[in-house]
Amino acid sequence: MAIHRLTPRKVATASSGKYEDGGGLRLVVSNAGSRKWVLRFTLNGKRREMGLGSYPDIGLADARTKASEYRQQASMNIDPIEARRVELETIPTFTTCAARFIRSHRRGWRNTKHARQWVSTLKTYARPMIGSKHVDTIETKDILEILKPIWTTKTETAKRVQARIENILDFAAAHKYRDRANPARWRGHLDMLLPKPSKVRTVKHHPAMPYMEVPAFMEELSKNSSVSALALRFLILTATRTNEVLKAQWSEIDLVGAVWTIPSDRMKARREHRVPLTDIVISDLASLPRLDGNPFLFPGARYGKPLSNMALLQLMRGMGYGVNGLRGDAVPHGFRSSFRDWSGEVSSFPRDVAEMALAHVIENKVEAAYRRGDLFEKRRKMMQAWTNYLKNLRQIST
Repeated sequence: MAIHRLTPRKVATASSGKYEDGGGLRLVVSNAGSRKWVLRFTLNGKRREMGLGSYPDIGLADARTKASEYRQQASMNIDPIEARRVELETIPTFTTCAARFIRSHRRGWRNTKHARQWVSTLKTYARPMIGSKHVDTIETKDILEILKPIWTTKTETAKRVQARIENILDFAAAHKYRDRANPARWRGHLDMLLPKPSKVRTVKHHPAMPYMEVPAFMEELSKNSSVSALALRFLILTATRTNEVLKAQWSEIDLVGAVWTIPSDRMKARREHRVPLTDIVISDLASLPRLDGNPFLFPGARYGKPLSNMALLQLMRGMGYGVNGLRGDAVPHGFRSSFRDWSGEVSSFPRDVAEMALAHVIENKVEAAYRRGDLFEKRRKMMQAWTNYLKNLRQIST
């Protein structure tokens, strides 16, 4: 009996029909163009058939290897279908494997919120489709069924789901639960089947106050001596993120050197960030209360805790800003955009100084490789110019 009749090209290009490779291995191509492998064998005088998976997840060489293994079992009067069923009982489902992956990695994640996001996205998008499937039976078509409905409407979420499934299936392969071919792999696989996220993603920016309105807002804010108001002034003057401000601790502040050093574990880019502090910021810090047992610059109502992450948002809502606000929809995080717009339209500082001030990651790998310093002294001048602008003072030179 002749075997290995098919070629990789024939498998990839064959029109609808059934194609024999020999030894009972058959390629079945549907009218829609999908391709699957079927093995026909005889056991105890009866003709049987079993599926070996879909192409291209199972290539020609893999299909032949599987067929050879199952033919050998049949020749020994072992039912390969039953043997595979027993084997599958030792292979975890996707949900089980995901739980094991999360348990083994969650200590390395930055916070509990990140772990909850993993569970939430997988529960919402992956579990209904593949949760009960054994990890070695998950194919490209399963991944596409998960991603296609949300790829153009929830692109950022879809990309995270894809990456998380890819990690879990790599984890499964490392534990010998499936082969190394990962149907959720982006590079060289899904990127051939789905449009690039950058082509379809709509970036949702935080509503920002026009930079020319910020000085008047700061003047109004200066009349409020609450901790929340001082925290919001600090955020605007330093162009930092809400979470970085609210969790700022006195141990991070060098009043003599006028520097705030934010540790890497609190930065979005996971890199330490130094923030130059102007005289006005230092003056504001001097007016803050220091409470025993509370290490935070902006203490909250609860003992040893910082302000609530809603404190600044609520402050602005009270001033008429936010969703459906009578004075505009600006939110605290949007002041970073106000700063960036000011730096590009009013100041003469180079773009990279502004990007470094905002602690943005340099996406160009070549540029990032040559960028060694943090442009701190140039950023100090820039933050002073920003402060002067907010106080309606003359700009200093760059």
